[in-house]
Amino acid sequence: MELSTEEQTVISTVREFVEREVRPVVRELEHTDTYPEKLIEQMKRLGVFGLAVPEPWGEAPVSMPCYALVTAELARGWMSLAGAMGGHTVVAKLLVAFGTPEQQDRWLPRMATGEVRATMALTEPGGGSDLQAMTTRARRRAGGGYVVDGAKTWITNSRRSQLIALLCKTDPDASPPHRGISILLVEHGPGLTVSRDLPKLGYKGVESCELTFTGHEVADDALLGGVEGRGFAQMMKGLETGRIQVAARALGVGRAAFDDALRYAQERESFGKPIWRHQSVGNHLADMATKLTAARQLILHAAQRYETGERCDLEAGMAKLFASEAAMEVALDAVRIHGGYGYSTEFDVERYFRDAPLMIVGEGTNEIQRNVIAAQLVARGGLD
Repeated sequence: MELSTEEQTVISTVREFVEREVRPVVRELEHTDTYPEKLIEQMKRLGVFGLAVPEPWGEAPVSMPCYALVTAELARGWMSLAGAMGGHTVVAKLLVAFGTPEQQDRWLPRMATGEVRATMALTEPGGGSDLQAMTTRARRRAGGGYVVDGAKTWITNSRRSQLIALLCKTDPDASPPHRGISILLVEHGPGLTVSRDLPKLGYKGVESCELTFTGHEVADDALLGGVEGRGFAQMMKGLETGRIQVAARALGVGRAAFDDALRYAQERESFGKPIWRHQSVGNHLADMATKLTAARQLILHAAQRYETGERCDLEAGMAKLFASEAAMEVALDAVRIHGGYGYSTEFDVERYFRDAPLMIVGEGTNEIQRNVIAAQLVARGGLD
């Protein structure tokens, strides 16, 4: 798929933003674990939070391939910035695909400008990737609406987002269990506590929190699409976007690690020549570039299939699996190429090495991705 001139301009604009505004300040922000307020505001002005919102609610929607490449550019500058808009985009696409007209009109225009930022709450402390085993429950109230009780964890942007797409059980007795799962569009208020920011190896700056629901009341019109029991299927469609996004984040981190390693290998000399001329270093660079090129093509393949409206959980799973593993390998090789400096916090490669593992375990662990891929291979009768 060829990107339009307008989409190429969008990617170039984000790339310039990363070079001009992000890279000069990212090391200090990341090491102090400081929320990037100024950068988020600039992203709002650039229209980054509205890239998934079409007319009449937004002004500048882009294709999924373009969105993936924008995500990779942001992650190349700082993976946390791509995370700040990841869940937001999934919620926007959920509203576009499944929301009632009233829900769309209420939320999407403000989400497009970034006035309202959204996140999704899936993972539970004891559930991990087994979403059907969730215990968060929304009970019907006698006077209408729902009362929510339960807990969620590792919810990115949950303290600063105004809207939370909450996956919960509205019918805990349903069989099979997924038929009793719904999505509620939840706002902060009494009965919802953001209990703490979780300490993390990497992915600094943006918060990942635990949420506790204790008698939290929501209205009937908070039910996504207005019909109970459809939340699991809705979220599985949303996770196609999420997994492409996480794969693109991995691509951005890997690209940043490769770029730094390639530059260093040309500048650093040992035994009278640039270290890239030593076969062991040159082999690392060759393998890194090959993995990143393959990851990029897998991501664009999944994004293009999404754009045509076809089911793409197989393709998104493959892209997420390969790109995240590649990013981890490339980040480690970048440390190797930098030698002792790769272990120093004065060089960025140590940050890439800490950020890369998130994409292996986030948005469904890679072990889950392999399950998804295998199941779809059987269901489709093999590769197309």
